[in-house]
Amino acid sequence: QVQLVESGGGSVQPGGSLRLSCAASGFNLSYWGVGWFRQAPGKEREGVSCIGSSDGSTYYADSAKGRFIVSRDNTKNTAYLQMNSLKPEDPAVYYCARRFGRLCPGLFGGDFGSWGPGTQVTVSS
Repeated sequence: QVQLVESGGGSVQPGGSLRLSCAASGFNLSYWGVGWFRQAPGKEREGVSCIGSSDGSTYYADSAKGRFIVSRDNTKNTAYLQMNSLKPEDPAVYYCARRFGRLCPGLFGGDFGSWGPGTQVTVSS
């Protein structure tokens, strides 16, 4: 069964850091790009970052540039999102998804599938 499961969410103070993980099972994640998305209550889902498979190229939304780092460890069939300098506008449920292709030229949700159940991120003082 093809499955992605996120973990690592939690509650941090503004300026804090969290590292999210996206563990794949039922398929070899190394063949696919991996995207990170988030959705806050009452808001539309937005793309955060993506990492390609073959060349490890990365793509970041403006909201993530300079603060978040996407990476992957194909030996562990897992992708990561390191989130630093978290802001009050970052809280959301964060999701990972498999891109229909090896590269990550953008973050259009329709290009992704096998969505995980999400992990909650809260930023509060």
